Amino acid sequence: MDPAADSKPDGAPHAPPRSTAFAAFFSDDRWPEWVMATILAGLLIKVIVFTAVNLYLPQPFFYEPSDTFADWFNTAFWARNAGTYDTWTTLYPPLTFVFLRIFGFDRCYPQTQSVDPSAGLAARDCDWLGISTIFGLFLIDLVLIYLTLRKVDRRTALPRSLCVGLGWPMLDGLERGNLVLACFACFVLAVGPLLGSARTKAVFAGLAINFKVYLIASILPLVIKRRWRWVEQAVIATVFVYLVSFAVMGRGTVTEIVRNIRDFSSNPTTQVLDLWPAATYKPAISFLASDSFPITLLLGSRMVETLERLLPLLVMTGQAAILIAAGLAALRPDVITRTRLVTHGTMLALITSEAGGYTPVFFMVLVLMEPWRGFGRKFAISATYLLGMSLDFTLDKLPSIVRDSYIGNTQTIVEFGVTAAPFVRPFVILAIAFAMACVTIREVCAAMWPQRVAMPVRALAGGERASSLA
Repeated sequence: MDPAADSKPDGAPHAPPRSTAFAAFFSDDRWPEWVMATILAGLLIKVIVFTAVNLYLPQPFFYEPSDTFADWFNTAFWARNAGTYDTWTTLYPPLTFVFLRIFGFDRCYPQTQSVDPSAGLAARDCDWLGISTIFGLFLIDLVLIYLTLRKVDRRTALPRSLCVGLGWPMLDGLERGNLVLACFACFVLAVGPLLGSARTKAVFAGLAINFKVYLIASILPLVIKRRWRWVEQAVIATVFVYLVSFAVMGRGTVTEIVRNIRDFSSNPTTQVLDLWPAATYKPAISFLASDSFPITLLLGSRMVETLERLLPLLVMTGQAAILIAAGLAALRPDVITRTRLVTHGTMLALITSEAGGYTPVFFMVLVLMEPWRGFGRKFAISATYLLGMSLDFTLDKLPSIVRDSYIGNTQTIVEFGVTAAPFVRPFVILAIAFAMACVTIREVCAAMWPQRVAMPVRALAGGERASSLA
C-alpha cells in the first residue's frame, strides 16, 4: 500500500496517469485546433528570430523593409496637408484623417505641397504618439478578440484568439500601421457578443464603415434576419459620423470618394510586386491581361489562357455560392445566425474587391465564432488557421538587393523570391467562403425539407441547428 495515498484525505482529487491525460487530449474533438495553433505559434517564433538576425521581416510580409508603418504616417501626413482627395487620391472617408490628426503631433508633419506618396515616413522618428497608438490599438484588438471568443466558447478561446490576434493578416496590418487596427475594434464591438445595447452596436458599426467603406456589406445582410430597425440605426450612425468628420476635415465629399474608388478599381496591375499582399485573384487576373510583364514567356501561352479562364471562374463560384446561401436564408431566417449572415456579407465584399492582405481579420474572427461541428465548419475553421500562419514557400529566388531597414535602423541585404502565398491565399479565402455558404445552404434545406436531405449532405454541417452567437 502506498503511504502517500493513505495520507490524502477522502475525496481529494488524484492526478490522472500520463497515459490517461494523453488519451483525454485526443478524445476531445477540438485537439486539431490546439495542434494548428501550436504550429502557428512556432511559425511566429521563426519570424521573430529571422527578423532579429536579418533586420527585416520575411515573406509573406511586405517586400520593402523601409516602409514599416507607412499606411499610418503617410495617411497622417495627408491629414494635415491639402490635396488629400485630388493629389493623393485617397479612398478613405474623412474619419480616418480626423482620427490621425488627434493621435499624432502636427509639428512632425511639415505643411508642404508634396507629390511624394511616402512623404510622411520622416515623421516616424518624431511622432511617438502615433507609434504608441499603433501598438495600443493592437493590444486593444487582442483583448477584444479574446473576450469575444471566450464568450462564444471558453474551451477554444485561447487557440482561436492566437489565430486571429497573432495571425499573419493582423500582423500585416500592424506592420503596415494600417487603420484596420482601429476599424477592427469597432467591427468586433458592432457585430460581436460583447455589447448588449443595439444602439451602441449601431454606433460602432457606423464608425467601422467610416474607416473601411466595404464593411457596409457586413451589416446589410442582417435585413434577411428582419433586423430592419438595427440596420437603419447603423446606416444613420454611418451618415452622422461621416457628416461630423467631414465638417471637421473640411474635405472628402461623397463624389470625391466614389471617384477615387472607381479610378482605383480600374487601375491595372502592371508589376509582379502588386501580387505580393493580394487577398483576391483580382490583381492576378489584371496582371495576366497586361502586357507590361512577359508572363507568357515564363508560364507559356496555354497556362496563361487556362488561368485567365480559371481564376474568374473560381471567384464567380464563390460569389454565386454566397448569393445562393443568402437567398435561401431569406426563406428561413430563423435557421441562420446573425453572425453567419455578417460572415457572408463580409466575405462577398472581400472576395470581390482587393483591399489588402490584412482584411481577412474581419471574417476570420467571424468564422472562429462557429462551433467545431460538421465537415463544412471544420474545414472553414482549419482553413482559417492556415490563413493565419506566417508561412510562405519560395518558387523562384530573386537577386539579393541592399535596402534600408526601418526595424534595424540600418542597411541590410534583402533576399526575396517569387512565392506561393499570393496564389494560394486567395484560393484559401474562396474555399472558406464556399464552405460557409454550403453550411448555410445545407441548414436551410434541412429545415425546409428535412426528409430529403441525404446523409452525405447532412454531414456537411454536422446535422444540428446552429445556435445564435450574436
